[in-house]
Amino acid sequence: MTIDTEEQLEKLKEIGRICRDVLNAMGAAVRPGITPLELDKMGGQMLAERGAKSAPMLAYNFPGYTCISVGDAVAHGIPGTIPLEEGQLVNIDVSAEKDGIFADTGASFGVGEISPDLQKLLDATRDAQRKAMFAARAGQPVNVVGKTVQREAYKHGFQIVDGLNGHGVGNWIHEEPSVPNLYYPSDRTKLKEGQVMTIEPFLTTGSRHYYEDADGWTLRLKDGGFGAQFEHTFVVTKGAPIIVTA
Repeated sequence: MTIDTEEQLEKLKEIGRICRDVLNAMGAAVRPGITPLELDKMGGQMLAERGAKSAPMLAYNFPGYTCISVGDAVAHGIPGTIPLEEGQLVNIDVSAEKDGIFADTGASFGVGEISPDLQKLLDATRDAQRKAMFAARAGQPVNVVGKTVQREAYKHGFQIVDGLNGHGVGNWIHEEPSVPNLYYPSDRTKLKEGQVMTIEPFLTTGSRHYYEDADGWTLRLKDGGFGAQFEHTFVVTKGAPIIVTA
């Protein structure tokens, strides 16, 4: 989606705020003993109260209002009934639609007290997302995102999950362009002013590869370890991004 009118921007900001508020509320409720399914029901109720619809349900018939990934699961986790445990990481991804416009956001959270190494992973992933988002200016190549994420990840000793990328968003939940978190020098596609997209680095303590679980949805780290993801929807400008999910 490319923003052409002020009305489009206001609609995007509205659904962005909704996704942000749902994610923040769910994240604040993360604690040992709560189940992903309980968190998901909270998110679904909040979306309904704000007149929004779950994007994964709407677009893909996903079995949950939100994606909640725990342990070695890094994305598309189905909210289940196993309680969260102290020291785990949990990723919550909230995407939704209202008035025909989609937004997408996500974050990883520590459950109770986590180890210093896992806190370092969260901090590095959050920083990589923010730095890449602010580097993604109109006229720059799309690969400035991968270049920035890669530099930040490797600087802190983490790997990047190959194949899990950011994307265009707005008229649908997943649109072109794909926005890799790895640097491909040959990709010189330029970012355009008004373009709506997400940046979502997936950093890990080890594995660079993932596989799809038998449930047909959950993506897990192939060689184990821990992963983290942070994501925002924003509008590309010649200067600072217009972040609609912050």
